[in-house]
Amino acid sequence: MSVYVYAITKDSHPLDLGDTKGVGDPPGELRTVSSASLCAVVSESPDDLSVARRDLQAHQEVQARLWSEGPTLPLSFGFVAADEEAVRGVLEEQAQLFTQRLDELAGRAEFNVKGVLDEDTVVRAVLEDNSQARELNRRTLEGGGTYDDRLALGQLVAQEVQGRQDALAAEVLAGLRPLAAAEKVAPPSQQYFVSASFLVEDDKAEEFGRAGQELAERYGEGVELRMRGPLPPYSFV
Repeated sequence: MSVYVYAITKDSHPLDLGDTKGVGDPPGELRTVSSASLCAVVSESPDDLSVARRDLQAHQEVQARLWSEGPTLPLSFGFVAADEEAVRGVLEEQAQLFTQRLDELAGRAEFNVKGVLDEDTVVRAVLEDNSQARELNRRTLEGGGTYDDRLALGQLVAQEVQGRQDALAAEVLAGLRPLAAAEKVAPPSQQYFVSASFLVEDDKAEEFGRAGQELAERYGEGVELRMRGPLPPYSFV
């Protein structure tokens, strides 16, 4: 029977799952598979596993409960093994690597930071601050601008917006990096001018949270900085 795998821990982990349930309908009963001083927390894998809110929430709740009691290696949603013997084999084969990674993650948590820039607000700011863009925009609105004027305006605004996004991202990263043990930064996207995950020591978590809050309050209208954490170290497994 295939098994759904949530996380890997050391066998010294309390593994106090209380009444936490697994994925599936009805929810799967949680159990452990042990080998080489390691444990994998598993449940029977449902035949109809899908990316449904119910199963995603169950997956996250199991991982959060485990992480609250000690270091874990949280697996991605949907990790299914053929059977318990397959899980046991991986634990034996990768025992040294898994143990080392659990030691590295002990006493640390993940924080996610995402920055959103309202396009209309930043375009208005560009037109207010850049005299060339303001003049090109005036010509366009009055109907006297040429095709080249409209093209130049579009290019200039896009360049200015990108420059502001890059500057904001650099400022956010510079403000948080000194408080983190490790980081993973995603390339900027149309949705986020900055998207990063930080691995933070437990004794710096409060300071990290304050630093993020101070950055968020520093920016005015049109800039939103979102922070989530502390979380299990999903991005650093």
